[in-house]
Amino acid sequence: MLTPRQTVEHSFLEARHMLLEIAALLDRHDAAVERMAGAVADSSGEVAAKLAVLREGLAVLAAERCDGARTVKLLDVFARV
Repeated sequence: MLTPRQTVEHSFLEARHMLLEIAALLDRHDAAVERMAGAVADSSGEVAAKLAVLREGLAVLAAERCDGARTVKLLDVFARV
């Protein structure tokens, strides 16, 4: 069984990579919105719903304590899309 330090050290770079990928996705979306200013928006709302779910997932991850249930909470959040 890993210590708390070993747990973080073991997967830190991979977790950092995944968070950077999420940030890049959101940056690309923001840039696309700026490029399309004045154009017809996505009327289905599907994209907005997916972005909202991603942001809600980030909020779950940002919580300092989650009683060991972050994974379950994220699965519940992502089940909505």
